[in-house]
Amino acid sequence: MLSSTSNTDEESVTYRCNKCNDLGGRIQRVAQSDKPFDYIDKWEDCSCVRDRMIERLMGSSKITEEFQQKTFHNFEEEGRPEIIKLAYQKAGSYAKSFFDIRSTRKNSLALLGRPGSGKTHLSMAVCNYLLKKGVGVHYFPWVEGFNEIKDNLDTLDTRIRQLQQAEVLFIDDMYKGRQKPTDFQAEQSFAIINYRYLNNLPILVSSERTVSGICEIDEALGSRINEMCRDYKVVIQGGIEMNYRLQ
Repeated sequence: MLSSTSNTDEESVTYRCNKCNDLGGRIQRVAQSDKPFDYIDKWEDCSCVRDRMIERLMGSSKITEEFQQKTFHNFEEEGRPEIIKLAYQKAGSYAKSFFDIRSTRKNSLALLGRPGSGKTHLSMAVCNYLLKKGVGVHYFPWVEGFNEIKDNLDTLDTRIRQLQQAEVLFIDDMYKGRQKPTDFQAEQSFAIINYRYLNNLPILVSSERTVSGICEIDEALGSRINEMCRDYKVVIQGGIEMNYRLQ
């Protein structure tokens, strides 16, 4: 954000915003419609208020600077298989429909299947779109996230509550890393998903497993994810040719 410097007799003051001098807005005199010669003072927020809110949301999202650059515009859709184009369209449709469906049971997105097919990029594009609209998003990479929680068990309740109550939760690479999740992962992930299911809180899920594969591990959890993501779910099947990172 551009800054400006105001020179006074005593000192030079630097502001982050040169529109409001960091006051967050200004008082405007507004004529009353029914009394054209009478005015009232009305506070008007500066555009920097929204900019700073987005900065705070980005900072608390746990999304890295690299992943903050993942958008729909820089996703390589051209020349990709039709199923990848469908995933792109479904993710875009979800982002545009979010504010209409966010309070319903079917308010979530699942991109499942082959590694390297763009599931994380598209889910991140949704996250970044929502963050810029002022929606809080929390990013939880499955392996690293649970390692962090286990390394700090004193904060377990706080971290699980944070994941349960986040405005939007993105679980990336769910069930990655082993044939079956540990008992700890299974117990905590059900607590997170079930809370969000009961309270109609949106989730974004990327996983190499299909819904049936998730149900083989935990049918109660898999069926909840399936119901929440029913309208916005894509399963990317195929061989190694689906892995864009190998091209």
